[in-house]
Amino acid sequence: MIVRTIPDGTLPGGFLLIDQHDHGRVSGVFARNLSEGFVGGTLEDEALFAVANHDLAWVPLDAEPLWNREKDAPYSFVDYPAAPKVAAYSAGIDRIESESLYAALLCSGHYGYLTEGSDDGDERRFYREEKARRERLRDKLAPERLASEERDLAVLRFSDDLSLFVCLNEPGRNEHPFYRDGLRFRGERIFPEWHDEKTLGFAPDPFSRSFEVEVPYRVVGREPSGREVRRGSYRVKVST
Repeated sequence: MIVRTIPDGTLPGGFLLIDQHDHGRVSGVFARNLSEGFVGGTLEDEALFAVANHDLAWVPLDAEPLWNREKDAPYSFVDYPAAPKVAAYSAGIDRIESESLYAALLCSGHYGYLTEGSDDGDERRFYREEKARRERLRDKLAPERLASEERDLAVLRFSDDLSLFVCLNEPGRNEHPFYRDGLRFRGERIFPEWHDEKTLGFAPDPFSRSFEVEVPYRVVGREPSGREVRRGSYRVKVST
């Protein structure tokens, strides 16, 4: 779950919530519009499937948000308890593997990157298990399929960052500490530039065309029951 605190005097309610899988699908829109020149070739369907579904694991977790009593807010993807989180990660990658071995390899690599070096025992175990999964999957995949693994994993991470940028920040702003110094793709720094509250550009421009992304959200109250106040969505035009 992506959680934004709603400023007083704006929308009714206390927190704006964006489901991780919805954010993942926005990542997929970003990936489909990256230019071949920027990524260094064509992105195959299995890679695009991985990008759009990399957070499928969060669907059951986000269906019933947990309340973080210490912070008096819903748990987000940043502070969610490790044990149920990595159990969901494993199950989600299993589902993706049933559709595409290569997509599962990329999603496993993405989650491995997120948990590498963790001090948490559950996350360390998950990291070891996913490393073994990736070795097993590579043994099953043809060398020509594996030739673009590193590039496609970089695209997944970059598209994830692009989507997180529009989900973590209020439209028209770049205030979240993750991206104040831009985003990175294979050593190149990319800077977001809001033209207005609905139009976003990037320099240098990584896209082949202008397009729109739609971000669904729900608003809940500030009480631990997480009472839903409303649902909605907002659109961002990405301008080239």
